[in-house]
Amino acid sequence: MFDNRFAFGVALAAIVICIVNLIYTLIQRRTAKTQNKIYIVILVILITNSISNILSAVCKEPFLSYDTARSLNEFAKHFYFATHTALCPMFFYYVSSVSGVRFRLGNIRTILYSVFFLMAELLALTNPLTNWVYSINADLSVHRNWGEYFIYLTALIYFILTFIIMFYSWEILSAKRRAAMIFFFVFTATGVVLQLIFKDLKVEVLAESVGFTGIMMAVENEDDRVDFGMGYYNRAALNLDLKSCFHNKREVGLVILRITNFEVISKMVGSENSYIIADIIGPYLDSVAKHKYIYAPSPGTFVVTLYDRESKKAEKLSEDMVKRFEMPWDYNGRKIPLSAVVMTTNIPGKIKDVSQMFYMIDIPLPANLDKKLLKDDDLSMFFRRQAVESALSRGLEEGSFEVYYQPTYYLDQRLHGAEALVRMQDKELGRLYPDEFIPIAENIGLIDDIDDFVLEEVCKFLQTGIPQSAGMESINVNLSVLQCMRPGFVERICKIVESYQVEKSLINFEITESISADDYDTLSNVIIRLKEQGFHFSMDDYGTGYSNVSAVFSLNLDVVKLDKSLLWNAEKSGLGLIILDNTIRMIRQMQKEILVEGVETEAQIALLKSLAVDYLQGFYFSKPVPKDDFIELIDRKQP
Repeated sequence: MFDNRFAFGVALAAIVICIVNLIYTLIQRRTAKTQNKIYIVILVILITNSISNILSAVCKEPFLSYDTARSLNEFAKHFYFATHTALCPMFFYYVSSVSGVRFRLGNIRTILYSVFFLMAELLALTNPLTNWVYSINADLSVHRNWGEYFIYLTALIYFILTFIIMFYSWEILSAKRRAAMIFFFVFTATGVVLQLIFKDLKVEVLAESVGFTGIMMAVENEDDRVDFGMGYYNRAALNLDLKSCFHNKREVGLVILRITNFEVISKMVGSENSYIIADIIGPYLDSVAKHKYIYAPSPGTFVVTLYDRESKKAEKLSEDMVKRFEMPWDYNGRKIPLSAVVMTTNIPGKIKDVSQMFYMIDIPLPANLDKKLLKDDDLSMFFRRQAVESALSRGLEEGSFEVYYQPTYYLDQRLHGAEALVRMQDKELGRLYPDEFIPIAENIGLIDDIDDFVLEEVCKFLQTGIPQSAGMESINVNLSVLQCMRPGFVERICKIVESYQVEKSLINFEITESISADDYDTLSNVIIRLKEQGFHFSMDDYGTGYSNVSAVFSLNLDVVKLDKSLLWNAEKSGLGLIILDNTIRMIRQMQKEILVEGVETEAQIALLKSLAVDYLQGFYFSKPVPKDDFIELIDRKQP
């Protein structure tokens, strides 16, 4: 059914496919990585197999003498088995390289995995002496012997091992690579099985050639992994490669370079194109690390990976980078000063997972950062912030937040009200304080949810009637200025309070002094609208911010809360007392009530009585306490 011309045509098609793949690979210069080199070896094997099949087909042509045809056929078969036996083991090592598994095999395991391959290869190479794999009949047909079945069994073993590696590495392979691997498996396995059953079919090499074309299109073709503007591997490539390192416990040194003054480019070069950064510093990066190990995950950020033994050089490279950025850069005849922060760490070590790595890449650097090289403990602030972000994200669902209450008093120490303060107890980080998590919540957009939670808890407390029966005039609730700027803020606040059917006059919202001058008009409108609904407003922490005094007091506020530092400084020096006294006089003239924070001693109370403030708050009376403890406290204060 299948004559030598069919076999010739199939072999010729296979050799054309492989040569095209090989030429394309070389043109694209995809030869640097180990997986690239193995891929080229596989293509060469398939080309030699195809040549062998062509020679076998030619042997059956009548123009050759019998002795010449037999010799040529023996050579072709020997050459075929000697090379084709290596194909499945090579594919095993190829997949091991693509998935990163080869880095955890070690020398001993590599040798063990090679035993079957070496045995099969030995059988193929010695066949002219033993005829254990095949023998050639008088009619030039090939007779299969037990050795050929052993070679097929060896191929099956390597196919199974390759499948196991794919399954083990499934999560760290991109969807395209998974599809390509499956395609190769199915298509090639079909060709191998068909030729095993029908030995004259001769489609095995063609099936393998087509399968590896799929591999080239999806795996060797890295267009989706490269940022062509920057010329380096992109964010997706870094993500997959680092996942592979974590998955396979491969040691990697990481150097993260972040350019911090993009504005220099637009001013001096006349372009805001971030790709120019790569043009300026690219030659330097390529001089200190292999191009294939450099990534550009975001504009102005570069990551250099140093693998295995080279990982020890990461810290030294970071120090050299910092020194280099102390000097200007030449670009089109201009001297351009670039500022950079360099971070260095290692896997495994400080970095626990890929998300931590990208957090270091993406997080805004602190405005007051005075270091150019961050390493070891310097990176703890990033990891801590990421941990707090995670805690905040799960906090409301897991009930991590709780409202504490700190009482406020009149000068005669009668109970006046309380301030509601949010506290956080995370299952992993333990106790978190507002000074740490509130700014982060504002930055990641969770502050609205937290403020709403506090307001609802206060409304639930007021709904019980306990505060009113204790004579409390109001409960102070802190508001983020960012929250006040949101569209629909007034309507949302009213809806929450009205849903609990409590008097709005029992709620006194507090805002901080440190607000932007651009926000006064918007904030003033919000305050007016909420006061029309019956709410009260206070300014918190007055004396710590830098706002324009007249603008601050133009807001329609009821109470000004003086920061504890004003009181404590008044006790320490005459100048401090003058500042406190004049501040109180000024507020009085503006017809605002005054609450002083940080009261801790009777002497301070006596001082504040002499200055005629309205309300007191501080540890002298009570620290912030949970609601149940607060109820006990105000019960004891009742006459």
